[in-house]
Amino acid sequence: MSNFNTVSEVNTQGFVNEPVDPRLDLFEAIKLLKIEKNAVILAHYYQDSDIQDIADYIGDSLGLAQEAAKTQADIIVFAGVHFMAETAKLLNPTKKVLMPDFRAGCSLSDSCPPDEFRKFREAHPDHVVISYINCSAAIKAQTDIICTSSNAIKVVESVPKDKPILFAPDKNLGAWVAKKTGRDLLLWDGACMVHEIFSLEKITKLKALHPHALFIAHPECEEPVLKLADYIGSTTGLLKFTKENPATTFIVATESGILHQMEKSSPSKTFIPAPPNNNCACNDCPHMKLNTLEKVYLCLKHELPEVQIDPLLFEDALRPLQRMLEISAKP
Repeated sequence: MSNFNTVSEVNTQGFVNEPVDPRLDLFEAIKLLKIEKNAVILAHYYQDSDIQDIADYIGDSLGLAQEAAKTQADIIVFAGVHFMAETAKLLNPTKKVLMPDFRAGCSLSDSCPPDEFRKFREAHPDHVVISYINCSAAIKAQTDIICTSSNAIKVVESVPKDKPILFAPDKNLGAWVAKKTGRDLLLWDGACMVHEIFSLEKITKLKALHPHALFIAHPECEEPVLKLADYIGSTTGLLKFTKENPATTFIVATESGILHQMEKSSPSKTFIPAPPNNNCACNDCPHMKLNTLEKVYLCLKHELPEVQIDPLLFEDALRPLQRMLEISAKP
């Protein structure tokens, strides 16, 4: 499992506990700290808009991994969830990798406990193991190739057809990839809480209210939702589709943080978040939203909390990531 340092400046909740002067211009203060410390801020599309606006790079899991692999910064502040920060540390063992809030976990990653997964994998020793990047370092260490939603099809197709494949941890992404590739994948029974609670009934009504809108969805959504979609793709794929498609209104079934980039890229278009199965108007990841601009500032100021990886896992967890990056780089 991944290991996090506990130090006196980090409170028991997992972030630096210090009041921030409300008069402080956090954007300017963070910019100065980045220069002073030769630091870079990597942020996922699902972060709050303020964090996206201060980040040096914004992307999905594949883009963030690629950016982490090539950065020349001494310090990486990863505004995302813990498996993403772990990935950055695996790819940068000599660099300091920081997280604004250690509590920023992932329901999908949590749905795949390492000990249970080991038993599942050992029961199918002839299978090539492909794991979605949304998993812990302990799962990566039991994996042959990592994939993201951007490259899952390419990764699966890189495996010879006579080799059986075990796909983990997201059953919805796995089922979609199986359908797209025609491969028979053995799926781990895991899912993302954010993408599983979209309301099919509410989306159907929303489509009726906006008959000219295109409905686009992330492949982590359940199959009944995907069947309604005009386009299915990774977060970056969804963003690109909205830029290039002439439609002016889109209903978007993924975490609502991506709408900020969609609106910035296409200010004349309308983006409607697909509603979840509750009283909320949109679907936010509670883990992603634990990171705030104040925590980014304090994290960089104190260089805490710092991500550490269990040395016994490091090489085994890094290998499938490197394999993914090699496959992604191929034309």
